[in-house]
Amino acid sequence: MDAILSPLYTAVSWIIVQFHSLYSHLFGPDTGWAWGLSIVSLVIVIRICLIPLFVKQIKATRAMQAIQPKMKAIQERYKNDRQRQSEEMMKLYKEAGTNPFSSCLPILVQSPFFISLYQVLNHIAKNQPVGVIDQTLLASAQKAHVFGAPLSVKFTDSAEKVAQLGASLTDVRVVTITMIILMSLSQFVTQRQLMTKNVDLTVKTPFMQQQKMLMYVFPVMFAVFGINFPVGVLVYWLTTNVWTMGQQLFVIRRNPTPGSKAWTERQDRLKKAGRLNADGTPAKSGLTSLVKGGKAEPVQPEAPAAPVVRQQPKRQTKAQRQQAAPTGRTSEDTAGAGTADAAQGAPAKAAPGGGKRPGQPGRRTPQPAGQRPKKKS
Repeated sequence: MDAILSPLYTAVSWIIVQFHSLYSHLFGPDTGWAWGLSIVSLVIVIRICLIPLFVKQIKATRAMQAIQPKMKAIQERYKNDRQRQSEEMMKLYKEAGTNPFSSCLPILVQSPFFISLYQVLNHIAKNQPVGVIDQTLLASAQKAHVFGAPLSVKFTDSAEKVAQLGASLTDVRVVTITMIILMSLSQFVTQRQLMTKNVDLTVKTPFMQQQKMLMYVFPVMFAVFGINFPVGVLVYWLTTNVWTMGQQLFVIRRNPTPGSKAWTERQDRLKKAGRLNADGTPAKSGLTSLVKGGKAEPVQPEAPAAPVVRQQPKRQTKAQRQQAAPTGRTSEDTAGAGTADAAQGAPAKAAPGGGKRPGQPGRRTPQPAGQRPKKKS
């Protein structure tokens, strides 16, 4: 392990030494502030470098949430064919442009730095040179205390070892327990704000249950493993947890998951500020619109639609109703038919007898003169 991570030992120790030389001018070279702030600065440098990976993690997490219903359908459809199920899952991941390991990528990338820092502080505790830290810097680090606890001691160290570094076991236990509690609490708050504010509540998926379980598992893991971390590593891990909590809070407020509680709150804020378009998208204003050459203008509310006026049918006279009754058509239909005939060049022919057709009830059929019945005397 040391041979593989030796370049990282050198890189981590070099960054710490550079920051230590800077803070030594302010707090003194042998103080806990100089060495502790050097570790905090190391965290900030690493996390800034991980911001692109953090953005990918957010996109991957949202993509995984979106395809959860499809994943469940594939599992139900091919529950008896594991090979086909795996093939369909890989195909779905490829189409969505994500995979289950994308959300863990920042943690995996950060792990070598965490291990390297742990080993560097372990070498300091054993008074062994590591990387660019020589005997002079080792002697300075041995004298550095954070609230009375040396950087290289652990909760499980003996009273004799702690006394050799010029500290008391009580101070070490109080400082380490306090930092472990703060570390676990920050991890719990980070996971809880993700579950309560940035999860699409309209879709119930197994992914939500997994995240809910991790909300309680991670703090317990930090509490268990934290007793074996040196104080310097606890400073590192507490700082990175606080950074993650603040970074996630910023993302949830500015770019929440659609359908989540944070999304609804953001839409309400934009609506009150007049920066929400009719389709629900945020209006381009301020610096964004000015950079693109536009002018930041408030969104004007849409004019209400004109009321629909219903037209009542016209009253017809009795003659008009009787004229339309035999054919079963209204006067408007008759007029329309006449117009169509006129357009085709065929004039409408009037039926004999004033528009009445032969054989209609109520009209006598005329007889030839020789066949008329004689009048009775």
